[in-house]
Amino acid sequence: MSIAVETAPVSFTPGAVRELFKLKDQQEIGDDFGLRVGVEGGGCSGMNYVLGFDQKKDGDHEYNIDGIRVFMHRAHGMYLAGMQIDFQDGLNARGFTFNNPNAASTCGCGSSFSV
Repeated sequence: MSIAVETAPVSFTPGAVRELFKLKDQQEIGDDFGLRVGVEGGGCSGMNYVLGFDQKKDGDHEYNIDGIRVFMHRAHGMYLAGMQIDFQDGLNARGFTFNNPNAASTCGCGSSFSV
């Protein structure tokens, strides 16, 4: 009997993985929480990215990406498939960035997009 393993629709750079583990430790996030990756309506380009620790909800798919428990609502995969999440820690920018091949356009700050 084989178990099908679904491929995660998003990936993290090593810098993002380090920062996510650091945040989880600093905030003392419990084991029943995972990282929610998704989208919501709004922002200057039509859709905002969602990235934060949360508990699993109905309709979520669960992935293990580089040791990080990730939750994503199944409907969000079509907007985020192939996206890479990075963490920038430079003079010009600090924070998570989203490289989304599905985005037709993005806003200047990179936190919203349109498809």
